[in-house]
Amino acid sequence: MQSFMNEDFLLRTESACRLYHEYAEDMPIVDYHCHIDPKDIAEDSRYDSITELWLGGDHYKWRLIRANGVKEEGVTKAIQRDPYRLFQNFAAALPKAAGNPVYHWSHLELRRYFGIEKPLCLETAKEIYDTCNEKLRRPDMSVRGLIEQSKVRLICTTDDPIDNLTYHQKIKEDPSCTVKVLPAFRPDRALNLQKPDFAAYIGRLSDVSGITVTDFPSLCTALTARIDFFDQKGCRAADHGLDSCIYSPADEASLTEIFLKAINGRPVSDVQAKAYKTGLLLHLGREYHRRGWVMQLHFGCMRGANARMTHAIGPDTGFDAVNGRGAVHKLSGFLSELNDTDELPRMVLYSLDPSDSEVIASVMGCFMADSDIPGKLQLGAPWWFNDHKSGMEKQLRDYANTTLLGNFIGMLTDSRSFLSYTRHEYFRRILCNFLGALVEDGEYPADFHTLGRMVQDICYHNTVRFFGFEV
Repeated sequence: MQSFMNEDFLLRTESACRLYHEYAEDMPIVDYHCHIDPKDIAEDSRYDSITELWLGGDHYKWRLIRANGVKEEGVTKAIQRDPYRLFQNFAAALPKAAGNPVYHWSHLELRRYFGIEKPLCLETAKEIYDTCNEKLRRPDMSVRGLIEQSKVRLICTTDDPIDNLTYHQKIKEDPSCTVKVLPAFRPDRALNLQKPDFAAYIGRLSDVSGITVTDFPSLCTALTARIDFFDQKGCRAADHGLDSCIYSPADEASLTEIFLKAINGRPVSDVQAKAYKTGLLLHLGREYHRRGWVMQLHFGCMRGANARMTHAIGPDTGFDAVNGRGAVHKLSGFLSELNDTDELPRMVLYSLDPSDSEVIASVMGCFMADSDIPGKLQLGAPWWFNDHKSGMEKQLRDYANTTLLGNFIGMLTDSRSFLSYTRHEYFRRILCNFLGALVEDGEYPADFHTLGRMVQDICYHNTVRFFGFEV
């Protein structure tokens, strides 16, 4: 029996231990998809309390507190009013989270950044709270200090096309900042024409791009101008959040008709919305291909499932779920249309429904031909409701079963927290345990030179090559 989260945590064999400690443990991090605010890095923000840093924007933790019978007064409404109460509520819930990844992440974060090895519970809450707050006063516990401690070389944020990227420019011009921070293009608001603020957003896009958007072609022109702007700022990736995979092609006249209905406040049907999104995504995919960007598609999320609470405290607060209707068979038509004209960009495909991954892997394998890019299409890292031990193991199995695992680009944080880089450690331990088991079971030779290189590629080098990062 191993002691709690010792140095061989999650490593069940000698081969796994060797792969992790000799090859994975000291690798730097490229966090190619997250939701942190570049302003915090530019200003090297500091935090007054562990509650602000740890619980201020973490809907994973909020969900656990709510599941323990705590009303919103003791969750998001306590962040500013009573930070210790919120911390205490989390400490009361955490011991019940056996098997939950948040239990592992939380204790990894306490160990790696604060040197705390005691399990967090109600009895230890005050001591741990005070210790963390005291350590947060140290010079190396600012945002940049946390990034440097985590050996992060490069971060991609998530940015709207109309963003002026001022903070990215400030970071770039600051010689004291050791991490490279690049924008990632996220045009969801231009895609979501059924949202009530769509017309107002298009007006802002017109102002920022300098192109008056009056129809579908001018919309594409305006977004292309913003792509050019992002490209000049070093952008190498675009990301898109979709309810499901879509492929419903339509001609330009039809797309303009649908677009005009939306900006004039007339209702747009779901069928029309899918046609519009298909047309715009095809245009964007071609533009990304021309610039060598990576196109990421996230799909399968049910947003705001609890309508009352979403209305009360806003989106991205822990009331989203898996929608179970990823429609991944639609991928083939979308990929094929781009591929037919040799305009298929490098892609990363993520579904929130874990049952989709084998279908995605099989479809993407059809589009690897006639390309000199290893792993041109990627089965994305397990995210959100899947970035737990069994989800990571399943994703690795599905990847290995259908294509070349050695070309995988590894883990991301998908987080708003500067402590969440321990998720890379969590993944790397699971990866090494997966590969170590193949050796121990006689399914792969004990060739640690080859396996070690594969581990380091998945942890770091493949990501750098795939996105074309300069680090």
